[in-house]
Amino acid sequence: QTYDKPFIQKWLSSGNRTCPQTQQVLSHTLLTPNHLIHNMITQYCKNHGINLPDPAQHIPDEALTQADKAHFLSLLTKMSSMSSEQQQAAAKQLRLLTKQTPSFRALFGESPDFIPKLLSPLSRKTEVHLDLQEDIITTLLNISIHDNNKKLVAETPAVIDHLIAALKKSGTIGTRSNAAAALFTLSALDSNKALIGKSGALRPLIDLLDEGHPSAMKDVASAIFNLCIIHENKVRAVRDGGVRVILEKIACGTHVDELLSILAMLSTNQRAVEEMGELDAVSCLLGIIRETDCARNQENCMAILFTICFSDRSKLSEMREEENTNRTISKLARNGTSRAKRKANGILERLNRAVNLTHTA
Repeated sequence: QTYDKPFIQKWLSSGNRTCPQTQQVLSHTLLTPNHLIHNMITQYCKNHGINLPDPAQHIPDEALTQADKAHFLSLLTKMSSMSSEQQQAAAKQLRLLTKQTPSFRALFGESPDFIPKLLSPLSRKTEVHLDLQEDIITTLLNISIHDNNKKLVAETPAVIDHLIAALKKSGTIGTRSNAAAALFTLSALDSNKALIGKSGALRPLIDLLDEGHPSAMKDVASAIFNLCIIHENKVRAVRDGGVRVILEKIACGTHVDELLSILAMLSTNQRAVEEMGELDAVSCLLGIIRETDCARNQENCMAILFTICFSDRSKLSEMREEENTNRTISKLARNGTSRAKRKANGILERLNRAVNLTHTA
């Protein structure tokens, strides 16, 4: 899908990390020019004697004044105050400023001292007010949206630990959801994926997914998906019970699109495939293929089934029975996406080979 550059930049700058059209989670936020469309427009204008308009100039965010910066610094100073009222008032303002004004997000990247000052109330031994925790975690999310901040935020001592702590049951669901969203945003960098996974984020993310809060599910699924792009986090997600939780949610019809994408990614892990077999994934996935019109979901189901059938021969009989009864696999081999067709034909070949071997024996 191609979008006008200013539109998609504004969409991403607002913190969105899904496609505006399909709502699928974006694997990255790098903007790639569509040269094919550009060339077509250029050729059309040339053929019809139309002058191409000048490229739109990037309009930078309104620069912060010295007064803005002084106000920002005063708010950070109040975050270290002994007064909880001052801390809460300052945190609410920082949350609002970083939500509304990208320049304030960028300002956090100008000194390595700014983020630790924001986190000051969370770093104390005393109990933190739930609203204060939510405002701080949400401000961290807002700061992380700014691409130049991602490395700094993730590598600032205690940030990842505070985000992981915020995922757990002690916080509001808003805090937990925004902590997951922050981890997703930070995980755009591969180095951050490794750091976040190594810090132990996957288990609390999977636990939160298991709880099934509607307002948190999309952020949690997005974070797990992004983290599992690298091999070592797939291993961690499987070890931490991700396959069971994801299959249970899919079986309940919860966020099937996102969770199937994660399951397809995990299916490159041998232990994950074994668990899928043990948890009756074949029946569930075949049912989805029969019942959904979503080509992407059918493709992911078929990719997982392909991996299972080559890993666990005992599941071939179940696939053969489905094929004999409903022609589910051969229908997709004719009408699916190119990848779904390829995987479906691979399964059919496997089924035919197994039949021929049986007859020969």
